[in-house]
This record gives sequence, structure tokens and C-alpha cells, in this order.
Amino acid sequence: MTDTPTLPPATLLQGVRVLDLTNVLSGPFCTYQMALLGADVIKVENPDGGDLARRLGASAALNGQLMGASFQAQNAGKRSLALDLKSDAGRQVFRDLVRTADVVVENFRPGVMDRLGLGYAALAEINPRLIYCAISGFGQDGPLKNNPAYDQIIQGMSGIMSVTGTPEVAPLRVGYPVADTIGGLTGAFATLAALFARSQTGKGQFIDVSMLDSSIVSMGWAVSNFLAAGVHPAPIGNDNMTAAPSGTFHAADGPLNIAANKDDQFLKLCDLLGRPDLPQDARFSEREARKRNRAALNAEINAALGANTVDHWVAALTRLGVPAGPVLSVPQVLAHPQVTGRRLVQEVGEPDAEGKRTRVARAGYRLEGSEPAARTPPPVLGEHTAEILESLGMAPATIEALTREGVVAG
Repeated sequence: MTDTPTLPPATLLQGVRVLDLTNVLSGPFCTYQMALLGADVIKVENPDGGDLARRLGASAALNGQLMGASFQAQNAGKRSLALDLKSDAGRQVFRDLVRTADVVVENFRPGVMDRLGLGYAALAEINPRLIYCAISGFGQDGPLKNNPAYDQIIQGMSGIMSVTGTPEVAPLRVGYPVADTIGGLTGAFATLAALFARSQTGKGQFIDVSMLDSSIVSMGWAVSNFLAAGVHPAPIGNDNMTAAPSGTFHAADGPLNIAANKDDQFLKLCDLLGRPDLPQDARFSEREARKRNRAALNAEINAALGANTVDHWVAALTRLGVPAGPVLSVPQVLAHPQVTGRRLVQEVGEPDAEGKRTRVARAGYRLEGSEPAARTPPPVLGEHTAEILESLGMAPATIEALTREGVVAG
């Protein structure tokens, strides 16, 4: 892994200031996308512990330092301002900051910011060009708007869990916070669209992102099959509902995925396995028949795959143009030459006492001539408080007084 990326960091959002009042995942992931594109993201945190994600993650030592692995995942490239928004002085500091901002992102329950006097209507009076993105579990209206919601709750209510796993084990939670992540991506997409609209109209706007809505939208075919065809989506494990043989199979040394979704791919697979007879079997001769007899077909294919290794079959199938790949763990995929060669994982900051630097994932795409990248490591709580307040013209004595009163920290 190289310390310096081949391409320079992206600067598409250079000059855009984002005030990030979010916690844990959906909101921080949203603003992380903007930081990777060059925005000045100021993470406004409660002086008493900051973002809850600072205390979450697999390392107890990092949690104790308020630099939990969960926090590090989506907060590199940001600056931290520790500010008590429950105090009159803290709210005034925030209003002053809003005058300099382009975007505010928050993921409180609906109404919390209004009760603080910092809702969109109040802030838009200060800065009419402000784009205000509110991410919540259920959106700003509807009977559930005030309900608390974490990823687990949204996964269950959206239908995601109902189609995950096998009939024997479903409903099953997806193994990472998919609803939070989708909510964050939706918020980032909507905010960038609003920034473009503002470049045409000069006006800001309010964005209402519902994690439930965006999760349902992301289910695509599962929702469409019900809306268009009246089919109730059901869990089918690692198989692909649209084709067979398509899913997870087993070679001599482990699992692999094969997606022989087209007739010609099925014929090539059968020839490779030494089973040219399978396409002649009435149960497997036609696409819909293969889907109806999926279990029997999978058994025949698995029996043949047992003669060799995952690597052998993946290489052979790939040469024939049949999509195939190994089933990897997170450490395995992060070490894969495809991932390391594209520099998806970035090292930031100075080495620690053990010589290690913070490692974070980039955005997952490149731009012509540049690529999204974090310019700084995840910030210590309140690390940039003084420099941000000084940039507002605040005198050192005033900053010291606010610190003594607990309004700010750093």
C-alpha cells in the first residue's frame, strides 16, 4: 500500500462548509462522503463524550480513548468542534457558524432542532442559501415520525430481514448496518442535488431523508416483483431468485459463487463439469424449469464441483465467460490484489506508538484525474474547537471563558 495515492485528492466540494451534527452511522456516513470530495466538514459534538460511535467498536482501548473503530470508519477528514447546543451561548456560537455554512446535516428525532431554536426555518432566516438535511428513521411526518429507530429496527420494518437467510432461519438481519448506510448515501445524494439546484436558483432548501423509505427503495426487485407481479418475496438463502444455477456452491475446499444466468453460460458450465447431459434433462432444459428444480440441479453441480478447488473452478469458469468468484472474509478481501491495487483502503495521520497509521476506506469510485480521499485522520473530540472559533473572529479570552463555562471543549 502506498502512502501517497497516484491520483490527487478530489476537490469537487472545495469551499463547501458542512456542519455535521450527526451521530453513530447514517449521518456521519453521509457527511463522510462530502469530506472525501473536499468539503470542510465540521463535526459539532457534545463536549460530554461526543458522538456515541466514539465509544463503539471491537477495541476496548480505542473506545476508552473516545476513538472507537466505529467512529473511525466514517469520520476521517473532518474537524471536531465540541459545543454544548443546550446552552444559550452554545446556540449563539452555532448560529454564527451557520452564517458561514453551506450545509447542515442532523439525524436527531424530528422536532429536536426546532425545540433548540435551531430548526431549518430559524436557520434559513440567518442564511437563506443554507441546505438543511435531516436524516431520521421514519421521516419528518407520518404516525411513526417520533419513534426511535436504529438500523435493526429499520431492517425489520423495511422487509429486508424477511427476504434474508433461508426459509429455516429467516427473518435474518443483514450482517452490517445496511439501513443506516443506505440512509447516509441517500442523504449525501440529496444534498449534492440540492447544492446543484442552489447554483441555479441561489436558494437553499430542506431535505427530509427517511431511513425506512430509502431502505425500501433499495430493495428494488423484491419490491417491484410484488408491485408489478403480485409475488410475495421470500427468503431463498444464497440462491438467486431470477435464475438457476445461480448462487453459492461447494468445491473441494470451500464455497464459491456461480451465476450461470444465461442459457449459454449454463451450457458452458455443464461442459466444464463433464455433465453435458444436464441440459438434455427435462428438469433443466429450460430456464423456468431450472428454477423450479433448483435443488436437484444444485445437487448435481455440487457433486461435480467436489472434484477440484475453488481457485481451479473460478479460473476455469472465468475463462469461459461464466461469472464466478470465491466467498471471502473481510480480511481476505481487504488483502486481495484487486482491492489493494485500487488503493481502496487509505492510511491517514501520523504513526502511533506501534508505528501504525489509521486506515479507512475511501468512497468506492474514482473521478477523472482525482479520487475521493480523507485529508486528515478522524479527529479527537474538540480537536479543532479553538481554530474554528478563532476563524469566526472570536478572541482568545472569549474562547477561554466559554471553555471554563463548559460551553466548548478542546
